[in-house]
Amino acid sequence: MKHDVGRSFGFLHINEREGKPRRNGLTEIRGPYYSPMGERALLDILETMGAYVDIFKFSGGSFCLMPENAVRDLIDACHEHEVQVSTGGFIERVLTMGPEAVDRYLKECRKVGFDIVEVSSGFIAMPDDDLVRLVEKVRGLGMLPKPEVGIQFGAGGASSVAELEAEGVSDPERAIRQAKRYLDAGAHLIMIESEGITENVRAWRTGVPSRFIKELGMDQVMFEAADPEVFSWYVKSYGPEVNLFVDHSQIVQLECLRSGIWGTKSTWGRVVSYKGDKEAEATDSGPAEDMKTHAKGRRGEA
Repeated sequence: MKHDVGRSFGFLHINEREGKPRRNGLTEIRGPYYSPMGERALLDILETMGAYVDIFKFSGGSFCLMPENAVRDLIDACHEHEVQVSTGGFIERVLTMGPEAVDRYLKECRKVGFDIVEVSSGFIAMPDDDLVRLVEKVRGLGMLPKPEVGIQFGAGGASSVAELEAEGVSDPERAIRQAKRYLDAGAHLIMIESEGITENVRAWRTGVPSRFIKELGMDQVMFEAADPEVFSWYVKSYGPEVNLFVDHSQIVQLECLRSGIWGTKSTWGRVVSYKGDKEAEATDSGPAEDMKTHAKGRRGEA
């Protein structure tokens, strides 16, 4: 964004960003979970910072507790601001209810208007072939599968460091192999679980993210980073166009950092970008192309 007349103080330079749909620098925000969120609260975010939000995520199956019209209102508000909507990883709870429940759940997700179905298995043991099959099914229903991979079994809850240490961690190579299979099966983007890497660990495993980026490509992965210290580290390490998941309350702080206008002592004035004489052009592959196809809601589809 350069001398953007639509932005307040648009004559002041900030790091240029691709417009929507983007392929790099994606930001996914967590919606209702730690606090309720209705349409009015969401519109406050989207009307002020919507240009920087790419995906809105329902966490913990929170949509199951809300009136259907409230869920639809949130989804519609997102679509009006070119924001895709994700189910979050609730499918692993549904998987424990059997295949019929999974089929019905996915059809209902499509009917209500979800764009992205997160395919996670942090709490359950499930064959890779079955997860690949699930990715293919989501894609076949016209939604975007977003598998989550990680190195920590039992990730995704509120387990203590000691509890997770007792579970142990797996070899990152296994998660990379899984991710490659999911991408081959039509996955939209790969979410990298933070637990075992930067969350609920005694020391960060900073070498793990670089392995995912090296093997999969930075535009194919998104890192959970719902902690200012964590997302600051990712931006310092990989630049302002790394794909990140944060809490909705952190969107302003993250974008101030991405844009290079503010930061902490270790990032202030140090986050920069160079696009040459014109805006970077989006390619016809990767998540951006998927976003073009799913730019508008599909509310009401059977």
